[in-house]
Amino acid sequence: MALVLNSLAENAVALQETAAPAGNGGPAIEQGAAAALGIGLAAIGAGYAERAIGASVVGALAEDSISPGIGILLTVLPETLVIFALVALFV
Repeated sequence: MALVLNSLAENAVALQETAAPAGNGGPAIEQGAAAALGIGLAAIGAGYAERAIGASVVGALAEDSISPGIGILLTVLPETLVIFALVALFV
């Protein structure tokens, strides 16, 4: 995990230090590409969270310790991250 975080930090520094093609010191990637990257990373994070939550909910349902409605609510909760990313895109 530390290797991934270090790699992300190095890439972020490289993106910030890269000048625009005209050499005027603008952003390294365009606005649309940055929005797509942000929403894609939010979706990957939500999927990663849903993986663990879904497995836990199925186990709890098998033992009859929670109701199916609570299980569905807990599974859908990380999707709000993607919805917030989409709202931030249009704001």
